[in-house]
Amino acid sequence: MLDKAFKRNRLSAALAAILGVGAIPLALAADEAATAADGVVAAQSSAEEETIEVIEVRGIRGSLYRSMDLKRGANGVVDAISAEELGKFPDTNLAESLQRITGVTVSRANGEGSQITVRGFGPEYNLITLNGRQMPGTGYTRSYNLENLSSEGVKTLEVVKTARADTPTGGLGATVNIITHKPLDNPGQSFSFSGKGIYDESNEEGDDVTPELAGIYSNTFMDDRFGFLASVSHQERDFRQQTANSQGWIAQTDNSRLPVLAGGKAIDGRETDAEGNPVARFRDAEGNAVAPFFFPRDMNFSINDVERERTNGMVTLQFAATDNLILTADYVATRAITASDGFGWGIWNSSTEGAPVIGYELDANGTALYSDIRGGDGSFTANRSTTEVNAESVGLNIDWSPNEAWRFTLDYHNSSNEIDNGADKGLGSAGQVILGSDKLVSKVYDYRSGEVPHFLINWNNGTHVLDAGDIDSNFSQFIHSPGKSEIDQVQLNSNWYPEFNEYLVKVDFGAAYTKQTMSGTTAWSGLRGGPGFNPSYTEIFPDAMFELRDASDLLDELGGGGSALMPDYYYTFSFDEAVARQLAFITPEIAGDNYYSIDPYFDGIDSSSLVEEKTLALYLTTQWGFDIGNVPVNVNLGLRYEKTDTSSTVKQRVESQVVWASPTEWIMQYVPGGDDNYFTQDGDYDVWLPMLDISAEPLEDVVVRFSAGKTIARPLLGDMVAGRTLSGSPKIGARRGGLGNPGLLPLESINLDLSLEYYYNDASYAAIGLFYKDVDNFVSRSTAQVTIDGLHDVYNSPRYLEAISQLEAAGTPVSENSIFEQMIANGYGNADGQIEPLASDPLIVWDVTSPVNSDSKSVHGVELALQHVFGESGFGFGVNGTFVDGDVEFDPYSLAQQQPLEGLGNSANFQAFYEKDGLTVKLTYAWRDSYLIGVGQSQGSADAPPQYAKDFGQLDASINYDVNDYLTVFFEGINLNNETEQGYGRFEEQFLFARQYGSRYALGARVRF
Repeated sequence: MLDKAFKRNRLSAALAAILGVGAIPLALAADEAATAADGVVAAQSSAEEETIEVIEVRGIRGSLYRSMDLKRGANGVVDAISAEELGKFPDTNLAESLQRITGVTVSRANGEGSQITVRGFGPEYNLITLNGRQMPGTGYTRSYNLENLSSEGVKTLEVVKTARADTPTGGLGATVNIITHKPLDNPGQSFSFSGKGIYDESNEEGDDVTPELAGIYSNTFMDDRFGFLASVSHQERDFRQQTANSQGWIAQTDNSRLPVLAGGKAIDGRETDAEGNPVARFRDAEGNAVAPFFFPRDMNFSINDVERERTNGMVTLQFAATDNLILTADYVATRAITASDGFGWGIWNSSTEGAPVIGYELDANGTALYSDIRGGDGSFTANRSTTEVNAESVGLNIDWSPNEAWRFTLDYHNSSNEIDNGADKGLGSAGQVILGSDKLVSKVYDYRSGEVPHFLINWNNGTHVLDAGDIDSNFSQFIHSPGKSEIDQVQLNSNWYPEFNEYLVKVDFGAAYTKQTMSGTTAWSGLRGGPGFNPSYTEIFPDAMFELRDASDLLDELGGGGSALMPDYYYTFSFDEAVARQLAFITPEIAGDNYYSIDPYFDGIDSSSLVEEKTLALYLTTQWGFDIGNVPVNVNLGLRYEKTDTSSTVKQRVESQVVWASPTEWIMQYVPGGDDNYFTQDGDYDVWLPMLDISAEPLEDVVVRFSAGKTIARPLLGDMVAGRTLSGSPKIGARRGGLGNPGLLPLESINLDLSLEYYYNDASYAAIGLFYKDVDNFVSRSTAQVTIDGLHDVYNSPRYLEAISQLEAAGTPVSENSIFEQMIANGYGNADGQIEPLASDPLIVWDVTSPVNSDSKSVHGVELALQHVFGESGFGFGVNGTFVDGDVEFDPYSLAQQQPLEGLGNSANFQAFYEKDGLTVKLTYAWRDSYLIGVGQSQGSADAPPQYAKDFGQLDASINYDVNDYLTVFFEGINLNNETEQGYGRFEEQFLFARQYGSRYALGARVRF
């Protein structure tokens, strides 16, 4: 793919002959020199037959040569990292290696890089290929989690940022091609093995030191006609994640619902007009000027002890049947298991308006920095889950060159990626046990100082500490939601090197057929064991079951955390004991239909969905080379056509009614034994994708590059699922639903790139690039308020309003708790103590959102890169930055549904190294500016508020020392600056999360021969 020639002097040409063999991995470095020496033919001058001595450059410097050579010789804009760099970066997976490339940033999971964003386009808009083969997303998604891939067996990582007619589509931001080693590329025998111990300073419950082992073996036989290569790696990591979290913010526009409080209990920092009313600085969904106020739905802290294992393996067989025919078979597999046991504690606000609010302070944007609210509850939660990811890829390749003018390649692969959150053998699901109490006066939220909000609960016992004897069952829930993505793909590529025209260098043409299926199911136990402290089961939990813990060491890297954190205590308890006691006591005889069960399938599958895409593609590219005056010019012109048919089938249960199960819980009930709904929708589209690359070398070692092309990204998977979904826990203010659209068209982007590159010295260059993307068919959200026959609402029903009147007449504070209790006292509860709707009650109003193709949006930016090696001193550095902008940002002052571009933000990377006399020292720093994670908060209001990540910068380091030609010892330090992850909503004052992991270190050795 990167086969363009460019003008070089004789020394650089000779070096390129060595380095162009490919990025030989560190694992195979022992045989590299011999292989290169055997394969290099001395350069000869046609006039003087002069022989040039070639000196091979290895190590980081040699790797920088290869990466620079790939960039310089590419058609279009391409960046790469080759094997030696991969081995000497302190990176735990391929995502973290890719973030070193200009324009590439990563999102994180469990303190590691997971998914990539390129030029502001998030994971769903980038395509991952393995040796040119389109890879499926992780589970029921298009996004590929690179955290599950190690660098062993990887030869080169290429990031192709401009259009390619001869590659699979889907990479609107970029296509990342993972190129693995082939044994015939490096004849002979070689072997490398490395082992290291990982120490994670955050770990509390797991092993203090965990292993990472990796090995690669390659050999050729039968006069180098048959080759075998195998690699395997296994990593274990135990760590603790500390988290502060709010599940969402509620926007409210009716200021008459904001209570007027005396005695300085209400502070409103919003600007007011002459009449004393808040100035309307926002716009609602209809475009009306409004002055909203915002309260948090909840606030909680948690600790999660995580054990993670990752195993990668690869086997490649090659057979050169003739000098012109090579057969290749390969198998790649990944298995990653992440097990988490955690505890959380927090508050829940059933209502954030009207009488329950007894104190608040709002800032200039209407965000509550402080609130004191009646009702709701406080809880202590135990979580357990084990998620397993299994990925496999089986491929066959036939490469035939019948003569010097023709080359044909036939490639087939079947690749799958499955994710299962029910890998816990005891549960078969992800489980959550929530205990606590609603016996409180009020709950206080305070974010007026520090980086972490605090909260306090005023319990009925007159203190801020709940008595262990008052801890009750709120609810438990168990969810099993496995997903699978699978691709069958066959590609036929033809390369023709014509001789009839001196300017036409090459013609490529071919066809591909791709079938991709993405399926998933969800089973949910519902809210079991009460729920909502109704009825009370405190007697089944002995006081001795709960252990009071000190919270003074939590989140101590953040202002307001550590010893300043409030509350300064939490309770822990045995997950297994809590489950066992509830199973034993909350039986059908005691609780009726609300009996305790840990089986997510006790009443069947809640939903299942299947999306299938079939794509037929044809392409043609031509490559031209000529001189304009003394300026060599290369032109690559191509066109790709694709026809895609889509189909979505869903299976959903039939809703019957929504019951008010407790003051804090509303539950959707389904028709028992009813028929499942099967619904299928189809869609189709076709696209023409032209592309043009032009590069010229107006001055020696100066390359000017221009690219224009059209790329696509297929619609997000969740948007394509047919049918309608409604919330299974439709609390007040969270009556939401979704309606899929399998007929969505792909996002189509017209891309323009202009770059200037100066290769001024050995392994040194400077580059500046401008890019512009105009994206059509952008997907927006359309939300409509709808009612559904048969789903009636207890909320604001005559019985509900009657209870409010009775409470007000009696002088009793009005809250969800008191309204519920009054309605039960009025005799409106059923045998289970729940309030069912009546046919005379109003219908529930649902906010149902559906995706539609809408307007065009644009993104533009600049990329800067500088790589410099200081002669023979051993010192060098690299720095790059990407700065992006566009009309795709979220407007925090609009309450309308928005569909901005996720991941848009600036980024920069810095690396410095010293490599000489067997010693390699490398320091890297990766920075990412604040960016939009996505829209919609799990417990936010129906306007789908945003989730932003604050800027993040991580410092890593590694030291390698070659004891001799066969043994290297090394040390790695990751996140040496103890960086934390933080997020917020519309404004930084709307806190969403803070996560702390700490630093980790590794000490190891590598043996090779």
